[in-house]
Amino acid sequence: MLTAVRCVLSKLVSPLWRTVVADVEDVFAGTTGMEDIRHLRGSVVSQLCLDYGMIDDAIYFTSAEVLGGVPLKEGDLVNCIAVRDSAQGGWKAVRVEKSADAWEDGGRTSLEADSVQLRPLIGTVTSLNGDGGYINQTTYFPRCSLWEGYEPMKGDWVQAKYYINPTQWTTQAHSVAPLRYCRLDQVRVTSMYGNNGVVEDSVFFSLDSLLLPSHYQPLPGDMVNLVMVESSQSLYCWRALCMAPCLQSMNLSATALPEAKLQNILENKGGLDITDYGQFGDLMIGEKRELVIWIQNKSSETHRLTCCDFSGWDSKEQFTLVSVKGSTSLRQKRQSLQENCSESENGSESSEKQVSDVKEVDKENGEVLNETVHFPGVRREEREVDIPPGERLSVAVACQAKSLGSCAELLLLHFSSFTIGRRLEVTVGSEEENLLQPSGPYSPSDARLVSTMPAHVITVSAPKDAPRLIKRRLPCFLPNYPVPQALRDCVEAQSDVLVVQPCLGELLSPSNIHARFSTLIWLEELHAEKELREFTIYGALLRKGAAYLHLEVLGLAEGRPSLNIGDRILLKKPQCNEVVMEYVGYVAEINDEDVSLRVNSDFQRSYLGEPLDVEFSYNRLTMRRCHNALEQTKQFGETFLHFCAVLFPSRVTVQTPQWTGKWIDDPGQNKTTEVNEAPAMGNGQLSSISINMKSRATQTKDGTLPSKPIPSKGHFFNPVLNPPQREAVKRILSGECRPIPYVLFGPPGTGKTITLIEAILQSIPEVLRLYSKAGEDIRHASFHRIVVSTCSSAGLFYNTGLQVGHFTHLFLDEAGQATEPESLIPMSLVSERDGQIVLAGDPCQLGPVVKSKLAAAFGLGVSLLERLMANPLYSRQDWGYNPKLVTKLIYNYRSHEALLTLPSKLFYQGELYFKAPRAIVDSLCQWKTLPKKGFPLLLHGVRGTEMREGNNPSWFNPVEAVQVMLYCCQLAKKLYNPVNASDIGIIAPYKKQCEKIRVLLGKVGLSDVKVGSVEEFQGQEFLVIIMSTVRSNESVESDDLQSALGFLANPKRFNVAVTRPKALLLIVGNPHILVRDPCFRALLQYCFINGAYVGCDPPPCLRDIEIVAEEKA
Repeated sequence: MLTAVRCVLSKLVSPLWRTVVADVEDVFAGTTGMEDIRHLRGSVVSQLCLDYGMIDDAIYFTSAEVLGGVPLKEGDLVNCIAVRDSAQGGWKAVRVEKSADAWEDGGRTSLEADSVQLRPLIGTVTSLNGDGGYINQTTYFPRCSLWEGYEPMKGDWVQAKYYINPTQWTTQAHSVAPLRYCRLDQVRVTSMYGNNGVVEDSVFFSLDSLLLPSHYQPLPGDMVNLVMVESSQSLYCWRALCMAPCLQSMNLSATALPEAKLQNILENKGGLDITDYGQFGDLMIGEKRELVIWIQNKSSETHRLTCCDFSGWDSKEQFTLVSVKGSTSLRQKRQSLQENCSESENGSESSEKQVSDVKEVDKENGEVLNETVHFPGVRREEREVDIPPGERLSVAVACQAKSLGSCAELLLLHFSSFTIGRRLEVTVGSEEENLLQPSGPYSPSDARLVSTMPAHVITVSAPKDAPRLIKRRLPCFLPNYPVPQALRDCVEAQSDVLVVQPCLGELLSPSNIHARFSTLIWLEELHAEKELREFTIYGALLRKGAAYLHLEVLGLAEGRPSLNIGDRILLKKPQCNEVVMEYVGYVAEINDEDVSLRVNSDFQRSYLGEPLDVEFSYNRLTMRRCHNALEQTKQFGETFLHFCAVLFPSRVTVQTPQWTGKWIDDPGQNKTTEVNEAPAMGNGQLSSISINMKSRATQTKDGTLPSKPIPSKGHFFNPVLNPPQREAVKRILSGECRPIPYVLFGPPGTGKTITLIEAILQSIPEVLRLYSKAGEDIRHASFHRIVVSTCSSAGLFYNTGLQVGHFTHLFLDEAGQATEPESLIPMSLVSERDGQIVLAGDPCQLGPVVKSKLAAAFGLGVSLLERLMANPLYSRQDWGYNPKLVTKLIYNYRSHEALLTLPSKLFYQGELYFKAPRAIVDSLCQWKTLPKKGFPLLLHGVRGTEMREGNNPSWFNPVEAVQVMLYCCQLAKKLYNPVNASDIGIIAPYKKQCEKIRVLLGKVGLSDVKVGSVEEFQGQEFLVIIMSTVRSNESVESDDLQSALGFLANPKRFNVAVTRPKALLLIVGNPHILVRDPCFRALLQYCFINGAYVGCDPPPCLRDIEIVAEEKA
């Protein structure tokens, strides 16, 4: 019965890899014949002209084929691959490599071996088309290479074997199979949306790539058996490959869905023809417009209209019934109608809702319809009107514009035996919205044509000023680590990076960590250089100052480009005869978008305001420090073994505890904090410590601490730490698993930073506490036992001559936001024998900022913390985490329980407990705008328009910006207990939307409200968070999440955004777009079920929830 599924299941239990028996001819099947390809090693350059030459007097080549652009001369030994010219019959080289100049290892692998050898590749499917797809954006795979029975999907983790195409120097997969797979039996389908669904809230599936028995369609609640493969699908890590219903619950007949019912309602029935035009057009907020719906009876029998009402899609109830006009008698009592009208006249808004009588002329027969009934703007009217054959009836509907953006409603006309519906639509605007319209049409900036290289460049440098602190003048021992020319050429030519560095396709290991991460760092650096070139200013006019030249850089305040003091900037001035004067300047001061440049004194005196081309240079300091840290992993002996144990732990070896003292069981310390009490970490203040232990995870904006006595040994500095925090401190001090890193897993608002501070204070020997102080002097810091630094600044210690093993402890806070090479900078200074490394962070929140898509595809965006948490030693088991290696903090001291429930379920297995102070988190539960009092969450649906302007690719949405501004005014300018503007944070995923919102806030005097991207809010908290999601293009295909949602299609960004508020969370966005993302879909459902949704008409799946709920009731 389930032949197809059984076939796949039988194949899944067989070995994953099919035996690859392929000769060289099989590998190159479909390409140039082997007789037309020659692989030569040790050949000689026999002739050389300007940009071409001959090899062995038989093979023609040009400089373009020389790998890395290495200059050749006659007599050089080269390796090459040549193909026969089909037209002339001669030989032409497609790749030439100087024998002694191969990158990294002197050509350890021949070109012939490169092209015919099958190499391993571990990666994700990044794109698909009808004939195949790409792995990690670079390696193409045809459908014929897929493992039998495997239907790939974007996001799948796969293992492949690939080879190099010798004619194009690209990589192509020879075989592709899932990386990991397993089977689940007796599991339940928990949700469905369109063609996508979820099993047990953890396994994603798509009907487009799911193998199913014939005539079976999965529905929510079905019990199924499935085989799943590892795949990154938003917050889900597994995807169902094939699925079959359990025999006892098999249902082969799909029930009618509410969406199908809607289509049936919109159809004409019984010979009635009803106007299908329900467009009210564009209205300004507060305006009113009427529309007439005509009902024509084209049948031979009389139909009776019994009731008119609305489906309730529009929560603002902008649409109302005005009148019904016809030529037949009315069966409703006039007295009841007059009573209803008189009652409404007593209301405060009756004058606004009354509509004057307007006579309508029947254009078909020229008669005036004299029987008219008017309603005082009602949403439902139960009455009976007969429509004889050939007659028609008009229903007038009014729209009072109340809610910004587009909105739809369903008008329901109930007849005796059926119901017909009509969609009503309106778009509401505002005057403020007009202020934010694009300054000009969007036109992507074309890459400026690369001008020919000038014949002569004369460079004039500016002397670098002496450092402000002479004591910080240190020798620089950092090598330069230049980008290999072969890699630069590969990237600039948009070739396949696996051709020049095959180890990127392998699993990270001690043997390839140096080569792999070095390449990824260079890829990120090349992308940064390219990004900076896009900010080149042509014809800039500088202002002359007393000591500096001043340059205005538009967009600098938004980090476009990102500049720091000391950065190098080139000022170019073309001269005659292809001569260019190049003046080197250094950034001396930065004030908003004004940059002060220190240049050559003679140039500054002679500058007369002529236009100059400004080029920005990339500051490589952090990258060089990363390379230097990676060099440590190449060392052999004890250092190498130490790094292997730290970075690639495979087993736990229990060491002698470093701290053997006895913890005092103080009843006052061990008491449990009540839910309605505010623990010390809830307001960032401690009662028994001489150091300010204010945590950024639970920050406050006021209050200072008086000095308190230091507790005796065995007591905690912070007496109100909860049990998981205390356990973490004890484990860190014990260090039983050193040198393996210890992970402090801190979900939002759980106080991981304050736990680290406790562990640090407990680690300081009492004799050293008097010598702990702050300072900038790196030489003095070298002699201190405790140093606070960023990952990059820790590289300064190499300049002082410090070696591996100088520090005994490393506490790396927010470890999930650092790339692994950045984490290695301080880690390489920790003691090899007794060093204790503590990684504190949350792999479910934002990771490192990696802008190169290529580097991100090969793993640079995965932090050391996240990689270790995927290691079996650190992974969560059914019984939890290994307490010797991981402590998960579970008590949240930040957010209201209604705000905590959803992220706890989606990201933290529902294990977070609410412990926030009631006085704070309940402060806005009765806000008048909340649709459900006591539930401080509101999702406002706005169907606005996403826009771009000029050559800026950043998106903005004027309608959402205005709605955000209105909410800010309602909160910060309410008469009773207004919210301080500095307690409100606005999160928008695009810089241009942030800019537009700031414009509006400035006009209403709320400039103190912080507006920024999700990245700017990580680690912070606000009383109120308002989020604008911006994207609103409903025409984009639903399966292309990246095009439709952009930055929103990232579960880590979602998690950070919704866990910032303490007392109130407002989301403004288009639900028809948000519903496509699993995280936002869960949020929409959560809000809809709890009555926290307002605004435009919801997506059909949310309306289905209501319909199903009504049917069950």
